[in-house]
Amino acid sequence: MKLHRFLLLLLLLCSGSLLAEDGARAHLDRFLDGLKTLRAEFAQEVIDTETNQVSHSNGVFYLSRPDRFRWVYEGDYPRYIIADGTTIWLVEEDLEQVSQRSQKAVLEGTPAGLFARKLDLDKEFEVQEIGQRMGLSWLRLRPRSEDSQFEQILLAFEGDKLSRMEMADRLGQVTRFDFFKIQRNPPLQDALFHFVPPPGYDILDQ
Repeated sequence: MKLHRFLLLLLLLCSGSLLAEDGARAHLDRFLDGLKTLRAEFAQEVIDTETNQVSHSNGVFYLSRPDRFRWVYEGDYPRYIIADGTTIWLVEEDLEQVSQRSQKAVLEGTPAGLFARKLDLDKEFEVQEIGQRMGLSWLRLRPRSEDSQFEQILLAFEGDKLSRMEMADRLGQVTRFDFFKIQRNPPLQDALFHFVPPPGYDILDQ
């Protein structure tokens, strides 16, 4: 499982002050304003456009700004990612394996970088309002960095919440997230964002 696929979960966000008449850009700006912590459940679908294969997964996401998050995939083979502010750890318990990378290098040019810290949205992305689709208000982000692994990210708002995210990478795969049971600025324990590799685990540098 590739590390970058876990990083996109930082878009699991909502804002209780969004106004229905505003466009998706205004929703996004308001959502980021005052956001400190977040907890959300998600359903993920990955579509390979070449083979038409589809994979499904579910989990929980925790965010503590700036720069810390924990993304947990549930199921028979649980795995999770932890960003502690310096390093990103991808933990695969069934394999007793941990992958690590510099957080700064991983987040640069990704949507995760937008939500992990304050940055200039228009400097990092080409931003376009694309109107209504499926009853949702949509915003398109195209990364300006040539090193980004993503062609585009679509954000969809319904009422006062971010309802869906769709991402297309440069390999032709599409990843879709649906978000629910979102809690904005809940108290979160610091232990969620710390990780020490257990004895016996293989540690890989990506």
